[in-house]
Amino acid sequence: METENNLQIEHQNVPVEHQGLHSFLYSSESEHAVTAVTASPDTVSDGSQVLPLEIWCDRSQNTKTAGVYAVLAANRETQYIGYSRNVLLSLKGHLTQNGAETCALVRVQPFTFPKREAMEELRDAWLSELDYIPPGNGEMSGMWAATVGEVAKAAMSAAERQAYEEKKLKLRKAIADTTLKTETEKLNISDDEQRRRLEEAVKNDDWSGVIDTQTQETRS
Repeated sequence: METENNLQIEHQNVPVEHQGLHSFLYSSESEHAVTAVTASPDTVSDGSQVLPLEIWCDRSQNTKTAGVYAVLAANRETQYIGYSRNVLLSLKGHLTQNGAETCALVRVQPFTFPKREAMEELRDAWLSELDYIPPGNGEMSGMWAATVGEVAKAAMSAAERQAYEEKKLKLRKAIADTTLKTETEKLNISDDEQRRRLEEAVKNDDWSGVIDTQTQETRS
């Protein structure tokens, strides 16, 4: 029999009135198969060691490391300094978007208990150590931090993407997202049906239905 202390931390101290919602959100066994923020012994460092990005990623496959990181090109010039609650996923995204020549090396300072302010402070300290602004933190920021979320998502495997979308849908249902119904209804309308409605509006000079639909989409 499991006691409170034997449960994973995310399952401990859940109020009785919230247990139904909690069970719904954490129903998938695979959602917690990866350590949340603890780095493996192979990846723990003080942030001074520079490793080939491929090697660091290989060593971190079974972890979810949070921390500050610097990406260096093959010529060892720093291209971007940032922070993430999932450094591995961020690095995969950067690699997908910018290529192996630009993302050849990496320096990582893991945070076991990541706090945004602390990570931002260390990132700024690393930037101040340089006598130049890395392209990813300056004129090329759009290829790095500004789009890292979408790039990281694109770098997911099919299984990772499915798990991500399923979890996102669970969360939206749990918080009763009012836009979810509108999106579902829109997806259920075929292209032929949308074309028929448009042709009918032109023929009868009645655009109220089309306008209402566009208004709802704009509000959502």
